[in-house]
Amino acid sequence: MRGRLVRSVWEYDPTLYAPARYRRACSYDAFIPDALANLQISLPGDVAGIISEAEKAISDLNQHAAVPLAPLARLLLRTESVASSRVEGMQLDARSLARAEANLDTGRRIGPEAIDILANIDAMEFAIERSASEPLDVAHLQEIHRALMARDIHAEMAGRLREVQNWIDGNDYNPCGAAFVPPPPGAVPALLADLCDFGNDERLSPLVQAAIAHAQFETIHPFEDGNGRTGRALVQVILRRRGLAPAYVPPISVMLARHKERYIEGLTLFREDRIGDWIEIFAEATAAAAQLARRYAQEVVQLQAAWRERLARQVSPRSDAAAWAIIDALPAHPVITTSVATTAVQRTRPAVANAIVQLESCGVLIPVNQSRRAWEPDGLLDLIVGLESGQPPMRESSD
Repeated sequence: MRGRLVRSVWEYDPTLYAPARYRRACSYDAFIPDALANLQISLPGDVAGIISEAEKAISDLNQHAAVPLAPLARLLLRTESVASSRVEGMQLDARSLARAEANLDTGRRIGPEAIDILANIDAMEFAIERSASEPLDVAHLQEIHRALMARDIHAEMAGRLREVQNWIDGNDYNPCGAAFVPPPPGAVPALLADLCDFGNDERLSPLVQAAIAHAQFETIHPFEDGNGRTGRALVQVILRRRGLAPAYVPPISVMLARHKERYIEGLTLFREDRIGDWIEIFAEATAAAAQLARRYAQEVVQLQAAWRERLARQVSPRSDAAAWAIIDALPAHPVITTSVATTAVQRTRPAVANAIVQLESCGVLIPVNQSRRAWEPDGLLDLIVGLESGQPPMRESSD
């Protein structure tokens, strides 16, 4: 097994909840992984082939899906973030989340689950923007976690390495009977520093490095909450740092969420020193995600072309009109408001308001409600729902 088990005693003091006569203690095994500096890895040929296929799929997504397009890039990043939240059991359909985002923009209150998922989008965006230019270090991981947890009901733990024992599954009161008990808190700083050293090394292929770094992060479980989402952000950080995904992130979490039991099994295999099995699971999910994203990226580009044709035929605005710029920006905004559109296209508010009227008149934008404070781009959310589900588009695009 990669690492060692240490026998510990959990002193449970339930006096906060019950009379002192119920005081009890239990012993448990905590897992301390080996440092990645000591990692010896040898992969069979078939796994190496799957890795090569996955890395080619990411490269194809970035080179051939479309010209570099920031709104499309944000759509894929958003999809990855939402799916990463779904792995943790946060279930909010694409339309509800998009409308919650619009409500937040217009000053309305939204539910805690929507807040958590939107925070994950912000954290993923922050992580990837920061990753391209700076070395990975523990403070970087803490900043990602801080962005993730900033609006959480437990915001006081944002960015703070844990100082208590945590565990996965079992009961809420002690680690006895847990499915997995991460290292004691005293071991966390050194393990994280070792992980960052590994993340800055470039001896392994980008995908292998990302797979191992993610599994090691989940094994360390350095925070009290938010580990899974932070660890999946780390995957995209490494892929961007290594230059494999310079424009578009493959929404790997879509496939991990769709096959959650296999994902969890893979992390367990990693801890049992079956690293090749875990990398195979991760590479298969990555290849499928990148291929899926490429198909949907092409669908979105074709949808934009249909919007432009509709605008030209029914309104025919000037070539420099704001309506054209808004169509360019729409993939990043499943529901858009006047203020969001103004920021996105850098035009005056009156020009944007007039453009929205034009786009609504030709059916490109559909009012979300009678107040006409937010609009949904026609057909976009249907594509997003399909992408987030991991299902291929109903109409396959030609390359």
